[in-house]
Amino acid sequence: MNDEGMNEVCDTLGVSESEIWAVLTVETRGFGFLADRRPQILFERHVFHRLTQGAHDRNADISKSKAGGYIGGANEYGRLEKAMQLDKTAALQSASWGIGQVMGFNFKAAGFASADKLVAGMVKDENSQLQAMANFIKGNNLAGALQRNNWVSFARTYNGAEFKRNEYDTRLAAAHAKFKVTLPDLSLRTAQVALQYLGMDPGPIDGIRGRRTFSALIRFQEAQGIAETGLLDQDTLERLLAKAFA
Repeated sequence: MNDEGMNEVCDTLGVSESEIWAVLTVETRGFGFLADRRPQILFERHVFHRLTQGAHDRNADISKSKAGGYIGGANEYGRLEKAMQLDKTAALQSASWGIGQVMGFNFKAAGFASADKLVAGMVKDENSQLQAMANFIKGNNLAGALQRNNWVSFARTYNGAEFKRNEYDTRLAAAHAKFKVTLPDLSLRTAQVALQYLGMDPGPIDGIRGRRTFSALIRFQEAQGIAETGLLDQDTLERLLAKAFA
């Protein structure tokens, strides 16, 4: 994610960064990819059940009228792949994707011609994930609720009728209050992403300097044979980007 991507989404929705970061943090803790560089997903078995009219309910882990069966993290791809062997199109539409956790069946609202194209956008980069989320919010007339910080109205549509069960509205309000005070440092966040991809455990990808990020930077600088300051100077950032994204 970069400033251009964030600014475009803010302009699309008529909101500030604090509203966007509130949504991103509640949906995916603020990062759209796993450590293995695949998009974050969550497979929804009740959606697969609905889209396939219960034809595969003998596989209760991936098809059932009631939500559940979650494993979390990279393990969700095992559930997705199992469903894809039975019905690829329905499977892709039954997962939520990327930093905004947009459901695959919402591909049109997110600005894509098909679920396959939505997935391709999610794989590409976080800016594409961000824009898909913004398109979905605007297409479902949620921009106004976001502008007014009406988290109940926003969560009711974005997270579903049972949003109260997971306290989405109160979590969104709390995250927004935090980001009104301090926004993530995108350069530091990019460095955290690079450190994670290099297996150096920087902690949360949040653009906030913490102990784990400091320690990870020290380890990287040591491996590079440069001054071990724990600070993100330009040389360290350039080396990180070259190593992680070559």
